[in-house]
Amino acid sequence: MTDPEAVAPEARRARLIVCSTCRHPDGSPVDAQGLTGGQRLLNAVTAAGEGTAGLEIVEQACLWACSDHCTVYLSEAGKPAYLAGRFTPTAEAATALIDFARRYVDSPQGVVPYRDWPEGVKGHFIARLPAQES
Repeated sequence: MTDPEAVAPEARRARLIVCSTCRHPDGSPVDAQGLTGGQRLLNAVTAAGEGTAGLEIVEQACLWACSDHCTVYLSEAGKPAYLAGRFTPTAEAATALIDFARRYVDSPQGVVPYRDWPEGVKGHFIARLPAQES
């Protein structure tokens, strides 16, 4: 496994991948404006994360977690990755996700103590995945 501390901090980059095809929490595929829940969440996360050092926000069509609408995947080489879902596509959810992502980016091992989790992410994690080589 790659030691994350061996990589210069300015070279490290975490990715917060947002599923753009997720349905809305009420089950509807699109809203009155024709946007999916995932597109709404992506827009909110992009706005909340603007200027966040070390974090890239990426759109992905379908993360295959359809029963857990509005799903995101957070990863960085050498750190465990997190899959989370069941979010409401709001600014509040996006702010909580970005807050968690910032703490993840700042953690050399990718571990954010539970006491530091924003309330808006608690109960939303689906899986913690092993670190990948860079």
